[in-house]
Amino acid sequence: MSNPSVLVVIPSRYGSVRLRGKPLKLICGKPMIELVYRQAMKMETATEVVVATDDEKVMEAVRAFGGQAEMTSPDHQSGTDRVAEVARRRQADVVVNMQGDEPFIDPGTVDLAVRRLLEHGTVKMSTLCVPVTYEDACDPNVTLVVRDLDEMALYFSKAPIPNDRDGSPGGKSHLKHLGLYVFRKEFLLEYATMAPTPLEKREKLEQLRVLETGEKILVVMTDKDSIGVDSPADLERANLIAKEDH
Repeated sequence: MSNPSVLVVIPSRYGSVRLRGKPLKLICGKPMIELVYRQAMKMETATEVVVATDDEKVMEAVRAFGGQAEMTSPDHQSGTDRVAEVARRRQADVVVNMQGDEPFIDPGTVDLAVRRLLEHGTVKMSTLCVPVTYEDACDPNVTLVVRDLDEMALYFSKAPIPNDRDGSPGGKSHLKHLGLYVFRKEFLLEYATMAPTPLEKREKLEQLRVLETGEKILVVMTDKDSIGVDSPADLERANLIAKEDH
């Protein structure tokens, strides 16, 4: 694939349970969705960036800062379903699902996930991980991943996997999953038609559907962590980080 087209879709739902109106919450005076969008625009591999939303207020905010947005069905059960709806209407070889609540995601790291997927001719999906301490791994809000020797995902969980039977390990011994996904378009559209699987429903982690149906996920390691903004406390922290960066 000499010049693959890479569509970046940012799912952005207005009615978040824990932080209603989350996409429009201000971080240093700018709506969070604008920060995410501008990070996506810094990617070297991206050929198009689109916000996928279910609310006119988000649509208007994106257009106000010069971004591109599309309305999607309010009935989607996940952000990936919203991404798939936009992808169906566009030409693309690769589709990136970039979370709308991670305003500090590193563009170069996303590029790495895209490039590594393209290097693996048979793998249909990639994602990211970052090493964290055992203490961080025990945070119930953190999703962990374990990989095989070929960097393919073995399992994802909110539990601090892998378990260390000899006691708490030292250093950054666990891998935190960063919630970003890179799909080959045809697989994304196939994935969106699959029924939720038993482990997916039990863990409440949609990526397990891929593993349970026998497909592989390439998990690319980075040293650049990212934070999700899911609560008022997260929003306060994000504002502090943004101020420090300026």
